[in-house]
Amino acid sequence: MGEEPGPPAGSSAPLLIACALGIEQLALRSGERAGAPDAFTVVRTGMGPAHARRTVARVLGREPWRDAVVVAAGFCAGLAPGMHPGDLIVADETRGGPDGVTPCTGTELLVKALVRALPGRTVHTGPLAGSDHVVRGHERAELRATGAIAVDMESAATLRTALAAGPRPVAAVRVVVDAPEHELVRIGTVRGGISAFRVLRAVLPAFFEWHRSLLLPRR
Repeated sequence: MGEEPGPPAGSSAPLLIACALGIEQLALRSGERAGAPDAFTVVRTGMGPAHARRTVARVLGREPWRDAVVVAAGFCAGLAPGMHPGDLIVADETRGGPDGVTPCTGTELLVKALVRALPGRTVHTGPLAGSDHVVRGHERAELRATGAIAVDMESAATLRTALAAGPRPVAAVRVVVDAPEHELVRIGTVRGGISAFRVLRAVLPAFFEWHRSLLLPRR
């Protein structure tokens, strides 16, 4: 699962980034690591909420990851008209069936960090819906009507499982790989998938900045 050596005594909480697909893990692992915390890892959970729950629970049950800050990252389907492949989604909450509603931590800090890391990229903020299957057609319209701006299969399960293992900051950041006017069939074989991959490669510095900001002493 790619766990890295734990942090030295007295250092900040580790950072655990969870994604579902090998291509997402490749993008995140090949990104710029300057400013990384003492320990962070990119864990591939496999597709779907059940895989996300099992993998995240297993990793957080081990040292040194028990107190890790958790980010769910990867690709998603945009729900709002006008979205394009490569747009960024920062969840202010995740919603997902049995996983309920989970508020995210430091959303504004994360948005600002992403804007600095990826100038010119559009960043959308709002509820991120969860599903146990790929959502297309009328299901997208139904989710949009609930106020959700995007949907994926793992974020809601990842964040709820993380908080069930103990209090910690959690966030979900997704890159739109298809949208209502840009539906894709296969990631990585068309322009939209390639664009989303490149954006996902560039998010790590923003994650690291957000992580540092959350753990700074409050005055």
